[in-house]
Amino acid sequence: MDNEKSPTTPVEPWHRSRMLMRNPVSLAGVALAIVSLANIFLFVLIDAIAVKASPYIGILAYMVSPAFLTFGLLLMLAGVLLERRKKVVSTEFYPRIDLNDRAQRSAVFSFVTFLVVFVMVSIAGSYKAYEFTESVSFCGQLCHTVMSPEYTAYQLSPHARVACAECHVGAGATWFVKSKLSGSRQVFAALFNTFPRPIPTPVHNLRPAQETCEQCHWPKKFYGGQLKVFTHYANDEKNTMRQIRMIIKTGGGDPATGAPEGIHWHMNIGNKIEYVAADEKRQIVSYIHVEDLQGRVTDYYAKDSTLSKDQIAKAPRHRMDCVDCHNRPTHIYVPPDQAVDQSLLARRLDVTLPFIKQEAVTVLTATYATTDAAMQGIASGVPSYYESKYPDVAKTKQLEIRNAVTEVQQIFKRTTFPEMKLNWQTHSNNLGHFYYNGCFRCHDGQHVSADGRVISKDCTQCHTLMSETEGTTSLAATAVPSFQHPVDLGDLTQVNCSDCHSGGSGP
Repeated sequence: MDNEKSPTTPVEPWHRSRMLMRNPVSLAGVALAIVSLANIFLFVLIDAIAVKASPYIGILAYMVSPAFLTFGLLLMLAGVLLERRKKVVSTEFYPRIDLNDRAQRSAVFSFVTFLVVFVMVSIAGSYKAYEFTESVSFCGQLCHTVMSPEYTAYQLSPHARVACAECHVGAGATWFVKSKLSGSRQVFAALFNTFPRPIPTPVHNLRPAQETCEQCHWPKKFYGGQLKVFTHYANDEKNTMRQIRMIIKTGGGDPATGAPEGIHWHMNIGNKIEYVAADEKRQIVSYIHVEDLQGRVTDYYAKDSTLSKDQIAKAPRHRMDCVDCHNRPTHIYVPPDQAVDQSLLARRLDVTLPFIKQEAVTVLTATYATTDAAMQGIASGVPSYYESKYPDVAKTKQLEIRNAVTEVQQIFKRTTFPEMKLNWQTHSNNLGHFYYNGCFRCHDGQHVSADGRVISKDCTQCHTLMSETEGTTSLAATAVPSFQHPVDLGDLTQVNCSDCHSGGSGP
């Protein structure tokens, strides 16, 4: 009995601290922290050895699990404070620490070591979390339905190896903060299913192209022309191929070494162009302000403008830059008409199938409630067409028809997204003027200056026709070829291509 402690024997501080942990709140925090820590190690290991990055593993490893770990540690602390308030009767709020006491010294060193390690791991985890939120998988894959159109188009674009944040955020703390605030709002919209369908194009809040596009595409080094070959297939039984070869006068140039020329004359190399649009999407241009290298100013007003000169004077002006023409540099939704042409040219569709161009575009442009419904409609529509119209072809070309079904289904998945109410017509593409007005927003022959100068619609300003063939027949009848439309439309300067070409089942 001599070795037994008296009931009044004081409890050691370290032992007392452990006793304070013995409460439901602290124990729950310990359990949560241990489970979270184990999950962090597991998810980080999976992320490190995974062949293909997963946005879900990333968000669990670097955002969700660390948050639960921190919450568990806070629960442990809260339990200790509550238990201490109940069991320790003292006027002293803070505990006494005596480093000469071996138990207290060990406890302090253990706590400091844990704190240092925890802070270092938190810093590394925070950086990894930041890096993850800047990744393509986070931007494009985390919200499958919401971002599916943009991510699909991005993967097929010329910028597929450029991270989303390079263009949508760019360098600098200001735009980083803006993007994260906007991203937080978008996360809540996705969680509560309040996001718009389709996702609108951020025309008005993109940072200037000089700060993004021109980091890689240096305008002063643009020069010369480009040979372009445009291939179209007719909606006839033989899917007759028609090719147009022309020189696109890309131009550009540095004012220090030569005069800017060609299409890139519009760029802010030396010329300053501003305009006022009558609509939110900037497709209707009412006024154009041009200042040349010598400082001479010319103002052009649209004859059919819905805005008065007073309204134009008060309206905000937009300075023309890359994205006014290249407004779909990455998220490109190719019209079915063009997508089928590309598949025929690449031999993914058999050109010997009668009317395959027409039938493919017809099933692609039909109305479907969901993507699954579209897959079923295409799978039944194409074969049934040949069974009813060309029964011999349906029997002898079964493999070609099955391949056609697969290819047309893939085209649909790249161009149309019923769940997001988006297709190739949702966002205008201003590069060119075939399916959309594009260049003709300004070059329409309707923008006139006070002294009578007109912004011309002359085709030769931007391109020179080299040759035009239909099947094996050349359509060039003169030494200087001029474009021959398949159908006689009279004076082509009075018609816009997009008046007829919708990209769908039309011409």
